[in-house]
Amino acid sequence: MKEILIGKLLEYIRDNNPDILFALEAEDKLRSWLYDKAYSAEPLIQQLKNDKQPDYIIEETCLNEMTRDLRPSRYNYILNILETEFERDYEQLLQSGLIQHEIINMINYCNSIFDDLRFTEENEDNQFIRYAITGAVSEYLESNRVNETVSNELQQSAET
Repeated sequence: MKEILIGKLLEYIRDNNPDILFALEAEDKLRSWLYDKAYSAEPLIQQLKNDKQPDYIIEETCLNEMTRDLRPSRYNYILNILETEFERDYEQLLQSGLIQHEIINMINYCNSIFDDLRFTEENEDNQFIRYAITGAVSEYLESNRVNETVSNELQQSAET
């Protein structure tokens, strides 16, 4: 059961929290983090088994508990904003293959806003939070355009 939960948790963070996945991989802590999460679910597994719950209910309930602190997904939130509010940038990033990398950078850029506004499942539909994050994403994209322009100009002047 624990191995199944670890696999489902890994799949969950791949889809919803690649920023956390990359950070854990960079620190070589992914495996221990997954096992710690699965270990923390053991009392719940035992309780549900004692209540004679079917395996699929146990897996779903435990996965829900193990991912509680990962929701709502900042990655999916910014992806949605990028897709709906900045369609041209979204398409360019998608085509370049850099979308996941850039969204992770945007999360880092917006983390203080998420934290200051206490971004949670209860308030993820709050328009004020959406406006604040949209503004930060806009700033991020604009600063990258400026940096890209300067870089291109420097590259052209070096070629001549």
